[in-house]
Amino acid sequence: MKICPFNKFFIKLFSNKIGEDEFGNEYFLHKKNGKRFVIYNGCTEASKVPMEWHGWLHYTTDIVPLQINTHRFSWQKIHLPNLTGTKNSYSPKNSTSQQYQAWKPE
Repeated sequence: MKICPFNKFFIKLFSNKIGEDEFGNEYFLHKKNGKRFVIYNGCTEASKVPMEWHGWLHYTTDIVPLQINTHRFSWQKIHLPNLTGTKNSYSPKNSTSQQYQAWKPE
């Protein structure tokens, strides 16, 4: 979903851009009331927000993720948005085959 130039003008006028994540989502802080919000890159999907920015958006922390060193361990996976309903969604082995015999009343 594209943001019209009129809305972009008001965002720039009334908000400060705080940062951007690896997905291209832009994070803003309203100048007057201090509300935090995100402008998504591409489709609007809340699961595209990485954990660092999620904490900042929901006032869990006041530290902007750009200012902290987020060390990732070798066992941590890269953040992915919710893939439910896509061809990349998780489907357990043999989940589509019938694995039981239906009960038939006599």
